[in-house]
Amino acid sequence: MRFRHRQSSSRIPEVNLVPLMDVLMSVLTFFIIISMTLTGQQVLKVNLPTSSTSTPSNSQLPQQSNPLVVGLTEQGDIILDNQPVNSGKLADRIASYLDKNPQGKIILSADRKLPYAKVSALLKKMGKMGGDRVSLLLQDQ
Repeated sequence: MRFRHRQSSSRIPEVNLVPLMDVLMSVLTFFIIISMTLTGQQVLKVNLPTSSTSTPSNSQLPQQSNPLVVGLTEQGDIILDNQPVNSGKLADRIASYLDKNPQGKIILSADRKLPYAKVSALLKKMGKMGGDRVSLLLQDQ
């Protein structure tokens, strides 16, 4: 018997990556949009200072359910829930927030044009009210 040798084609199988890339881009876009809406707390009329280091921890709000964000405008006004408040109302609000959220974080979002002495003074006052759970929010460049 005589066997015939088949000539096999030397074609390499191809994988079409375009549909996979479309799905991955859609999923990535979804997560980016969701993450932007979850961390998008912004205080009225406050331009955040920028940092020169690029660490993820200083550009995002802490990962918790609901931090208390206190704003300090360029004019020196204290802002809570987009309403100006005085130091007495701020102390009451911080005390009630910490009663409801014992592990809650308090974040100061101060305008970048303010002298740091004013920011530091308010941070000290808030530190006396909220202990070690007071943070300063920075924005990366």
